[in-house]
Amino acid sequence: MLNNIGLPGLLLIAVVVLVLFGRGKISSLMGEVGKGITSFKKGINEGTKELEDQAAADAKDVTPESEKDKA
Repeated sequence: MLNNIGLPGLLLIAVVVLVLFGRGKISSLMGEVGKGITSFKKGINEGTKELEDQAAADAKDVTPESEKDKA
């Protein structure tokens, strides 16, 4: 069903949305979407960094005592 929309149909939908909501409402909504995406990416990066830090802190030295003195 959605395969048959085409460019004229998309333009018609865009015009109807613009008329219904107005330019100001749509631009503020897109700004909020952008802030949400930025916040999501920041959270993912912080979570990854936290996991890496925890893995580094949990790492144990398993080198035998006899081998530690050779370094």
